[in-house]
Amino acid sequence: MNESTDEQIDDETDTDELLREVEKKRSLQGWTAVLVAVVGIAFSAFQLWLAARSFQFEFTTPLFGTVELFSLQLLQANAVHVAFAFVLTFFLFPTTKGTGPIAGQFARIVPAATAQFGSDSPIVSVLERLRAVVRWAAVDHDGDRVTPVDILFSGLIMLTPVYMITQFDEIRSMRVRGLTAGRPLQEIVPMTDPIVSAISAIGIPLDETSFAFVLAAIGVLLVLEATRRALGWLLTGLVTLFILYARWGYLIPRDSIIGSLSIPPTRWASIFRDLWFNTEAGVFGVPVTVSLRFIYIFILFGAFLEMSGAGKWFIDFAYSLTGSKRGGPAKSSVVASGFMGMLSGSSIANTVTTGAFTIPLMKRSGYSPSFSGAVESSASSGGQILPPVMGAAAFLIVEFTQTPYAEVIVAAAIPAIAFFFGMWVMVHLEAVEHDIGGVPKSSLSKPMDILKSGWFYLVPIGLLLYFLVIVRLSVARAGWYTIIALIALVAFLAAYTKRNRTILVGSILALFLAQFSLLTTTGVGIVGAIETLVSGGTVPGGVPPSAAIEGALGELGIFVVVVSLALLLVRPDSRSDVLELDDQVGESAQTGARLLGRPEMAANPAYRVVSFVLKSMDDGARTATSVVVSVAAAGIIPGVISVSGLGPNLTALILAVSGESLLGLLLLSGIAAIIFGMGMPTTVMYIILVSMLGTAIEEFGVALVAAHLFILYWGLMADVTPPVAVAAFAGAGVAKADEFTTAIKAFLLSLNKLLVPFAFVFSQGILLMRPTENGVRMMNLSDITDVGFILPEVIVPVVGLFAGVYALGVTIIGYQYAEVEGLERALFAIASVFLTVPELFLLPTEGLLGAFVAVDLSGFSFTFPVRIVGFAILAGLTVLNRRQYEGGDAGVPGASAA
Repeated sequence: MNESTDEQIDDETDTDELLREVEKKRSLQGWTAVLVAVVGIAFSAFQLWLAARSFQFEFTTPLFGTVELFSLQLLQANAVHVAFAFVLTFFLFPTTKGTGPIAGQFARIVPAATAQFGSDSPIVSVLERLRAVVRWAAVDHDGDRVTPVDILFSGLIMLTPVYMITQFDEIRSMRVRGLTAGRPLQEIVPMTDPIVSAISAIGIPLDETSFAFVLAAIGVLLVLEATRRALGWLLTGLVTLFILYARWGYLIPRDSIIGSLSIPPTRWASIFRDLWFNTEAGVFGVPVTVSLRFIYIFILFGAFLEMSGAGKWFIDFAYSLTGSKRGGPAKSSVVASGFMGMLSGSSIANTVTTGAFTIPLMKRSGYSPSFSGAVESSASSGGQILPPVMGAAAFLIVEFTQTPYAEVIVAAAIPAIAFFFGMWVMVHLEAVEHDIGGVPKSSLSKPMDILKSGWFYLVPIGLLLYFLVIVRLSVARAGWYTIIALIALVAFLAAYTKRNRTILVGSILALFLAQFSLLTTTGVGIVGAIETLVSGGTVPGGVPPSAAIEGALGELGIFVVVVSLALLLVRPDSRSDVLELDDQVGESAQTGARLLGRPEMAANPAYRVVSFVLKSMDDGARTATSVVVSVAAAGIIPGVISVSGLGPNLTALILAVSGESLLGLLLLSGIAAIIFGMGMPTTVMYIILVSMLGTAIEEFGVALVAAHLFILYWGLMADVTPPVAVAAFAGAGVAKADEFTTAIKAFLLSLNKLLVPFAFVFSQGILLMRPTENGVRMMNLSDITDVGFILPEVIVPVVGLFAGVYALGVTIIGYQYAEVEGLERALFAIASVFLTVPELFLLPTEGLLGAFVAVDLSGFSFTFPVRIVGFAILAGLTVLNRRQYEGGDAGVPGASAA
């Protein structure tokens, strides 16, 4: 389709500038931009190697066989992962632009000194020179240069992986003996002895201090600095408080109201050991391990998919399906933004980038600017609850709950569909109320035409699900195979023309058959046969045909890439008829060609394929940077809770505050999730809240996955909840609408994220789970045929959920067939609660009756009648509203319900 591209915001640089402003990133040019790209590509290459080969760094050559360079332990790999992200952070995010309140206070020093001592005073002269040095070293006014402080910090953070790789035996001993048992710097690196001696001479005992202790102290400070730059002061302050609490939490009086938070005394050496040299908790703990093994590879997959042109194609396909219908542009936005938000995992970035296409079309069709921005931001944030990727959330839940990935995405499916169904209902009702039509069919391509032109973009997603759910590969390996398949697809499509197709397909097929034949006869493939021939060795013998096919298929992606690139090099005039890479790839190709002094290369198809791969790796690294920084910082909080022994006391305190009530605890958890999620990435909010509240929720027998999904849903509301509402403000920026009005509407459109979680906590059948004596388990085929279970525990709650979500949509928009106001609107809200979560009515009633008689109102015999009442209210109100419309009071001819 071409309407979406034609109707973007007038100047695409506005979107880029808005995204940089929201994310507070630099706009680098020249050698610094090249350096950042090189670091980003190296970061992605490191992660791809881990996905393909795990922690073994080795390669095979025909002459020397397998050459092992080194292997990494988990702590070492995590340290390299974090170091890459921190270097990118120090390069991409400025220390200061000199415009903040702290910088403003320092800026007053020289004028004050001038007024006090006069402009000719030597004191003023010294202060002016000092100011010039500080500005040169740290201040980046225009956000376009890397400062000496950035380079210094980057060098300091790289010391950690170097030390961990070269001195791992010492680290092992210090885990038992403590950091103070480590050697000082001059013993580890003798050439530093003069520097260490000079520092010690001025009273700093560096010559007697364990280098590991110094490294950990510097590292923790750099975590705080990287967090401040990438994520702001809120998370930095929270993490700092936890670090200080770990050291001085013992000062809390045990007989005070918060005496349960008192902890045993702990020295800095023990704190730094647990926070810096530990994979169970701390900076390099479970959250960073999840990022290393799972999150990064899927961020990278999303980057490859977007750069391949799939993002634009999916938006075009969504518009071709719904664009011509009533409110079509907004419905398309719901679908497209949910899909892209699922892949990107960033509500803000997706709101800005996808919104550049969707928001102008919504405005042009008749939606108000604020409503358009609200729809985009709400749907984009909702992408993180949408399987199969769920941003980074699915993989965090997998790791924290030890639940298989397939079970997590199955459990998350129905609630996510319910949320997007509610979004669909609300944009439809808004369109009905204001008589908003769709895009003229004449300006839209036919869905089948769009599907025919880009069906291949669905192949990588299908392969991903196949590898994860059917083959049950590890998450990292599935991501690796899918990325290779995506690169192969792009290379194949770049080379596929009428002139090339016969030789292209024939060569790939020939290589595949040769690989299969060699495996069945010799047990080694093409590469192995060449190595054997060169080295003069012997072959091990053939393998069964099934194994040979599997082995040949495993190398198919490499064959496709090699043949396609070779053909493109031989025939550089080839122009694909079907492939349309993202515009950023073209810009990157042109920039790279200019830097190489050969601008004509930008049109070379083989060069463009290589540019696609490198740009995807660079973009994936940049996207992952903030995520890695956030999980590294957030890991400190569960680390402190774990090593200080605070966990059980914190759980007891939370239970006491909630009054030992599940409903009270859920409300407390939800409010805390929104507060902690304001201005923070979803991953940070999730890690913090799960560490603090997860155990308490489990005490009530709530399924582990349900508890974690509940926290995730409520935490996502922070992206659209005033006064922070970062995603909604970004949507307002694209829509050129009032920020606060957009945030209010986005909050209302997202209220399903608050109601749906209550539904699946109290009715775990919505998650397709069945309670057992030992907890809960996923449903199986026998459960589906068990009418006594499936009807009351699954079908009734699911039907009630969707009906309640519809009623909530009418409540929020204030329109159905005709206008809905006053008492009628309140009754729709009551019907929504009764249908979705009858327990929100029954549990308080149970509490009131509990003062007189013991009663349990949570069973199906009580919830079902309440749902019937809710359905009766909804049906009655719908009939009355329909009659009101037919009586001519609706004010919108031709309106109809969703």
